[in-house]
Amino acid sequence: MEAREPLIRIEGLKKYFPVTRGVVISRKIADVKAVDDVSFTVFKGETLGLVGESGCGKSTTGRTIVQLYRPTAGRILYRDADLAGLSRKQMVRMRTRLQMIFQDPYASFNPRMTVGKIISEAMEYHRIVPKQQVGSRTEELLGLVGLKSHFVRQFPHEFSGGQRQRIGIARALAMNPEFIVCDEPISALDVSIQAQVVNLLGRLQEKLDLTYLFIAHDLSMVRHISDRVAVMYLGKIVELTDKREIYRSPQHPYTQALLSAVPIPDPDIESRRERIVLKGDVPSPSSPPVGCNFNTRCPKVMPICREQEPEFREIAPGHFCACHLHA
Repeated sequence: MEAREPLIRIEGLKKYFPVTRGVVISRKIADVKAVDDVSFTVFKGETLGLVGESGCGKSTTGRTIVQLYRPTAGRILYRDADLAGLSRKQMVRMRTRLQMIFQDPYASFNPRMTVGKIISEAMEYHRIVPKQQVGSRTEELLGLVGLKSHFVRQFPHEFSGGQRQRIGIARALAMNPEFIVCDEPISALDVSIQAQVVNLLGRLQEKLDLTYLFIAHDLSMVRHISDRVAVMYLGKIVELTDKREIYRSPQHPYTQALLSAVPIPDPDIESRRERIVLKGDVPSPSSPPVGCNFNTRCPKVMPICREQEPEFREIAPGHFCACHLHA
């Protein structure tokens, strides 16, 4: 098997948000552990899907990787350069290689800017192309994402959700990036449009040699676009492996529960399949359980789960899991 080239390596990443009390004199009383000791690698040219329930830390992980949030601890290695250790000025130069597509593109656009200005603004700032070529490059990017060149003179409110997301993709591509964090880029779109956007991302990846971290909660769509899948729960990665393996043989009880909720388009199989229903609510990330984060809802909980945190380790070639069942 040909060795793959690591592009992004995350080592012990933590992102805590302080919880304060008091109006005049505020003091920290706790930390919201949004991302808590996460480690994984994204290989060049692949799409790593990151899935989990709302509030589990997926988006925070993506935003911390591209330094929209500064990490509390850990290393973010992009081609062996630790992004967490770069100064603001150094990170500005690095940002041309790392881009992000947001869940709600309209909220990330300046409504007073035309589409042409939205796409070209960063190109002009970073001098990606000569000034006289900015206009033609902007029109070229619109064509690349399936939009007409005359859209450059229009404003964001004049477009549908799917068109706005394509504009967001064009804006990210304007920097000629190597790595893109796709933060739930289809969750706000109609189902009929979602497949179009995912297929567009796939074509662009092949054409431009892009690497994606694809954040989503729709497991069926993640299966379609991803090469590997990482499952996140309460700030931690609980399982990571090849997409075929994780759908064929999930090993963590939380992954098994998630997959049991994905409908199968075959009435006979669906009627025989056992649905795993988790009891209780997700604990607060400011006060996670002692031991395994999942022990309060796990149908296979053991005494050790309430005492000791499981190690995230390789249980089979390329298959990582954090569970005492596989210790």
